[in-house]
Amino acid sequence: MSRHRDQLLTIGLTAAASAALTIFVRNFISGEKKIKHRIAQRYGISDPQFERSMSQLLGPPILPGNKVTPLYNGVEIFPAMLAAIASAERSICFETFVYWSGRVADIFADALAKKAREGVRVNVLLDGVGCNCVNGDAIRRMVDAGVELEVFHLGNFARTNERTHRKLLIIDGHLGFTGGVGIADEWEGDARNENEFRDTQYRVEGPVVAQMQAAFLDNWMRTRAEVLHGEAYFPQLREAGELHCQMFKSSPMEGSESARLMYLLSIAAAEKNIRVGNAYFLPDDLTTQTLLEAVERGVSVEILVPGEWNDSKTVRLAGRQRIGQLLEGGVRVYEYEPTMYHCKNMMIDGLWTSVGSANFDNRSFRINAEANLNVINRDFTATAVQVFRQDLQRAREFTLQDWHDRSPAEKIAGSAATLLRSQL
Repeated sequence: MSRHRDQLLTIGLTAAASAALTIFVRNFISGEKKIKHRIAQRYGISDPQFERSMSQLLGPPILPGNKVTPLYNGVEIFPAMLAAIASAERSICFETFVYWSGRVADIFADALAKKAREGVRVNVLLDGVGCNCVNGDAIRRMVDAGVELEVFHLGNFARTNERTHRKLLIIDGHLGFTGGVGIADEWEGDARNENEFRDTQYRVEGPVVAQMQAAFLDNWMRTRAEVLHGEAYFPQLREAGELHCQMFKSSPMEGSESARLMYLLSIAAAEKNIRVGNAYFLPDDLTTQTLLEAVERGVSVEILVPGEWNDSKTVRLAGRQRIGQLLEGGVRVYEYEPTMYHCKNMMIDGLWTSVGSANFDNRSFRINAEANLNVINRDFTATAVQVFRQDLQRAREFTLQDWHDRSPAEKIAGSAATLLRSQL
């Protein structure tokens, strides 16, 4: 009898160990090979070949006929999104990472619940890590009102390290919003102090909205196993403006190198200037090399990141530790001072702009589900550069001397933080 118990115990321990190993491998070891070879410059941003390459290599094509309106900080972002929700007649699709309990979360919950009670089909997808109120009143009010709500990978231990970081709101299939904003009180206001995050969201009209809807549906099908289709979700879309746009998406389940490839191809094609504003800047070795090669061929590279006000001290420590090589190579780095800088944007050669949810780190490049709106247009990019310049006026340059002058404690902590960079 004792021998039988020992056998059962051995079997149980073996099964538990196998399950733990499987979960670890699925979450922390990628089966995909990582791009290691440098991306050669074969064309510039203004060359038609660049647009063709981005259309074919990244999935959905770049489409003409779109209008994109930037919205700055919560003072502009939240009223525009809430007005769009109130205007919905047939469908609302809403996907976000951050949904934190508080006044803003309650306002959005009430707005979405109201439309569900009116008969609008409301589909909401929240991330299991980014939402801190899965069992809270705001979520219950939505569900009780008829909102179809799913939580991405909640309870799926084999996928618990994968998150949806996408920020998408699509109204009736013809009006979209994307960018970096989270649904939380921290995003209220106008970036006047440390309690009001600096961020940008984009209101989108035109044919590219169908690509935004498809990006939402991608994760909705994976979570709920339901296909949303028909006129309520994919109506005929007419041209709304002059912008050529692409809603690019990536995730570990459909090619985790796509986000990284988009950045690498864009940087490699730069001929004049690269401007990157990103909340979490932690480039890997190949991306660092690609930026340095851009500087070597005469490209001006400017990076804007959060300063002291930062919601991820680990990323800041690791990022500061890693940028020494960039500073030595001639890249200029600035730290935003008034509050948390949460934008995610890249502008190249006054023509190409990429904005959306993707951070400049391994988690966005290889682990998270991300969605970025890519725009190829001189006027749109000129406006984005102008705003970038305004943000630089509220930032302090972090020089190579500053990097050397970091305290011994920060250098040690930074070295330790970089050991975690595959998960940051």
